[in-house]
Amino acid sequence: MQLLVIGLNHNTAPLEFREKFNLDRHQVKHLLHFCRYSDVINEIAILSTCNRTEIYLTTDHPMEGMAKIKAVIEKVTKSDFHSDYFYVLTGENCVRHLFYVSSSLDSLVVGEGQILSQVKDAYHLARTDGTTSTLLNTIFNQAISTGKKVRTKTMIAYRSVSVSSAAVDLAMDVIGGLEDANILVIGAGKMSELTARHLLDKGAKSIFVTNRNYQHAVDLAEKYGGSVIKFDNFLEQAVDTDIIITSTGAPHYIIRSDQLEEVLKKRTKKTPLVIIDIAVPRDVDPEVAGLRNAVLYNLDDLKNVVEVNKGLRNQETAQAKEIIEEDITDLKDHLSYLSLRPVMVRLHDKFDFLRTRILAKTLRKMPDLTEDQRHKIDIMSQKLLFKFLRDPMICMNTAAGTEDEEKCRESITKLFRLKAEDEDELGDEKTYDYWD
Repeated sequence: MQLLVIGLNHNTAPLEFREKFNLDRHQVKHLLHFCRYSDVINEIAILSTCNRTEIYLTTDHPMEGMAKIKAVIEKVTKSDFHSDYFYVLTGENCVRHLFYVSSSLDSLVVGEGQILSQVKDAYHLARTDGTTSTLLNTIFNQAISTGKKVRTKTMIAYRSVSVSSAAVDLAMDVIGGLEDANILVIGAGKMSELTARHLLDKGAKSIFVTNRNYQHAVDLAEKYGGSVIKFDNFLEQAVDTDIIITSTGAPHYIIRSDQLEEVLKKRTKKTPLVIIDIAVPRDVDPEVAGLRNAVLYNLDDLKNVVEVNKGLRNQETAQAKEIIEEDITDLKDHLSYLSLRPVMVRLHDKFDFLRTRILAKTLRKMPDLTEDQRHKIDIMSQKLLFKFLRDPMICMNTAAGTEDEEKCRESITKLFRLKAEDEDELGDEKTYDYWD
């Protein structure tokens, strides 16, 4: 049985191609249902976000399994599959990739928090639909656990590595949380949009948007659930504003020191007005920095934060990778045990079947026993079962993943006359080679 992932992401495919293969929830369920009854796919889970679409599966026939997936993808998306944009990873590389994804090391913005929830949702959807079993259940559960561990044990989620995210962090340093903050975004270009997204990600409930082109302001506000302020009136809004972030293409200052001084006199806020100017050329008169109850940051201030945090982020990334490698090693040890699990299951089931049959015959001959006495005899027989099985189970667990594995499997199977047709849902025990 082989584990593999077929996928594409922001590193391998342009946006116009990723859009074609972005799957909504209905399409994911349709694809899962279609593969559920496949003869060549044993397990499958699908992760589809704005920046990636990845299909994780186990199969006894890798080439046929990949061909099946390609055909199904084309059918569901109605788009041609271009192998140049897709990657295929198998075994340990597949597991490592999933761990990187869940830990946000493979994200467009390293450290972003949304991806872990998306991995959880993808796994839950597949498991609910019945398309995962022991292998994918084990790997996805560990990936989710590793993602949580990375976010808990490192500061990877708290280092701003872009100008827009640094702007938001600087504002939070001054006023604290964003939940109750009034925020005015001046401009509707790419930087303004990125900043708006970071504001909402950090807890802002809503934003006000203004722009010389009113329709552009409307478009940005609608995209992020904000409100529109007419450009000629934005200084009036500043009276009740906590944060102003400005990024326009104006060739001159749009916020002059003398204008803002009059606005600040009308403010009743306890915290200073935070103004973050990320425009080139600058939107805000530098003399604003000298006004009472105003804090001004410009692009140079933000770049300094970004550069410092890049170095810190690299340190956190290195620590995150160490955590991932440790968890992969532990997972490999656990999966090596799974290679003999079917034999263990058959051995336990056979002994338990004999135990329950003999117990039932015995209790029928002792009709006067109380319910409590019957229960105690049942418990005693279970304890005997575990005692009898302890040594062969230890033997198999020790041999799993070693050169003695096949010999141990054959000996246990022959000694206890285990039937191959009693194999569990994982498939043919002799094909357990998850890491190749």
